[in-house]
Amino acid sequence: MNKDTEIDMKEVELNELDPEKQPMTGDGQAPGGEKNGSVKLKVPDDEVTFTGLSKEELMKVAGTPGWVRTRWVLLVLFWLGWIGMLAGAIVIIVQAPRCKSIPEMNWWNEGPFYQITDLEAFSEGLKGVEEKLDDINQLKVKSLVIGPLHTVQANQTTGLNLQEISAGLGKAEDLDSLLKAAHKKGISVVLDLTPNYKGNPVWFDEKDREEIMGQVKTAAEYWLDKGVDGIKISDLGIPSTSPEWAKLRMAVQGNGTDDTKKRALMGVVNGISANEVSQLVNVSGVDLILSDLLSRNMEGKERISVLDALHSEQRKIGWGLGAAQKDHLSKRATTWGLIRLYQLLLFTLPGTPVFTYGDEIGLQANQMSDKTNQTREAPKMVWNVEKEETDGAKSNHTEYAEIRKWFRSLSDLRGKERSLLHGDYYRLYSSAKSLSFLRVWDQSERYITAVNWGDGPEELKLNLAPTEGVELPETAKVKLSTDQEFEVDSTVNLKDLTLKAGQALLLQFPYTG
Repeated sequence: MNKDTEIDMKEVELNELDPEKQPMTGDGQAPGGEKNGSVKLKVPDDEVTFTGLSKEELMKVAGTPGWVRTRWVLLVLFWLGWIGMLAGAIVIIVQAPRCKSIPEMNWWNEGPFYQITDLEAFSEGLKGVEEKLDDINQLKVKSLVIGPLHTVQANQTTGLNLQEISAGLGKAEDLDSLLKAAHKKGISVVLDLTPNYKGNPVWFDEKDREEIMGQVKTAAEYWLDKGVDGIKISDLGIPSTSPEWAKLRMAVQGNGTDDTKKRALMGVVNGISANEVSQLVNVSGVDLILSDLLSRNMEGKERISVLDALHSEQRKIGWGLGAAQKDHLSKRATTWGLIRLYQLLLFTLPGTPVFTYGDEIGLQANQMSDKTNQTREAPKMVWNVEKEETDGAKSNHTEYAEIRKWFRSLSDLRGKERSLLHGDYYRLYSSAKSLSFLRVWDQSERYITAVNWGDGPEELKLNLAPTEGVELPETAKVKLSTDQEFEVDSTVNLKDLTLKAGQALLLQFPYTG
């Protein structure tokens, strides 16, 4: 072998070596210009590309018995599945419980009434009321009852002018501005047109009543045309028996169409029984009647009987503790705990709660009397109760602020929960100083109100047993409590519920079908 042949053989052996084992050239590349470690693949020139089956081939395969049977099986399964789902949906719809129709609700059923019986004590006249609308709106109030505002001399029909605002309370344009501002906030305004509100009797002497009824009718038309949403009158039993009553009703309730906001005729009664209240609701045709039934010194069983008699008329019944007499709640609820208790009771009763200004803070009704015990001074409203006070009234302001928060929570809850807003009522346990009842609506949350307004040291065990037409669970959740002994969201046993004097609970449990 010559030298040239030996060199060629070495080159062949070197080329056949693994590229990684080949010696590097000076520029870091393997022979042939390739970098060390690279792999060179050769793709065949005759690579076959998959194009699928042609139409003719597909048609030939699709017509085979196997594929025909498969298609029929899939088609049958599809329709069986579809029919099964349709049947299941129909069964669910048929077996599902029907939703109860919402009863007809008007603006006087939607939230608490807030009556301002003395505009000077409240905020120094009509302008002051408008300035305080934001504070009132925070309470979720849906209706203001203001007045009386008109000019009159006690027991003198000659000085009566129902279309003129009394000097010192404001002017007609102040009332107009108040109405517009209230309506923007969704608050309706009811005007008290009780004729002889400074004297007695409120409808003057019997010989004058027919003429007075005519004046009230004319004034109602006048103020409704100005934008007032309703008219309130006291001692409803007297005007409702007058021959002119139907005309007054037409002036108030007939003033509008289906497309306009309804006007309300509100009446107040004192000293009559629950059955008489129910009869008067139907005979008089008023939209809302406020009585003094809860203000009387009744036992729990008597109060439950009152609720039994009136709950079916709940969309026409107003409840108050002192409101019918234009008194404050604190006159009868003499402790902070009782104020909370009665606020809870009023907000959960079947009907519309009615409060006098200041009840939302438990305003103390300081009263002054003359020698004949006839004159009373209206308590001046206290504002900014949540601000820190440095004088001797600090303790009162602290309580005022806490009670105002409590009032707001109750008002907010009533507006959200259908069972409290327009739900059915069922009586539960009652005793001399306590009562309890249940509020339910269709599939909404259920609520039990349980209160003990006694003042003794003894604890009271409430037997919350199921009643006819309603079932109770073994336990319920505490939604609201007047004191800290019962924590919110804690669970209580309904068969072993004990309340101390002055305690009240609002319990909640779900619909279970």
